[in-house]
Amino acid sequence: MPKYLILKHYRGAPATVNDAPMDQWAPDEVDAHMQFMDAFGKRLEENGELVDAQALSPEGAFVRANDQGTGPVTDGPFAETKDLIAGWYVVDVEGWDRAVELAGELSLAPGKDGRPIHEWLEVRPFYGAPSATGD
Repeated sequence: MPKYLILKHYRGAPATVNDAPMDQWAPDEVDAHMQFMDAFGKRLEENGELVDAQALSPEGAFVRANDQGTGPVTDGPFAETKDLIAGWYVVDVEGWDRAVELAGELSLAPGKDGRPIHEWLEVRPFYGAPSATGD
């Protein structure tokens, strides 16, 4: 079966319906969100569709080799990584439609006041997997 990456964007994607930052949620709201995420992952694992799921730490660095072949390390700019991507799921599913269906379910994770976040999730096929255009 083809594999797809479902990226969870924390910042940078279009605003969600319920876009209160998590640091403004009550502890029970954070707990409900995490329970939803855990249950989602467990269901995918039981179905044989989960390959990997990870949350990213806010710390990190860009590394680039200089002319001497060593890699100076900087802590930014992180417009493409730290400020945007909170984590991911790698799923092994029947095809594009199932990957999109799962992303839609994940978008309904509860947030502030227990309301669904309706967050934007990015679905990307691994090379060789069919995309929305069938490529």
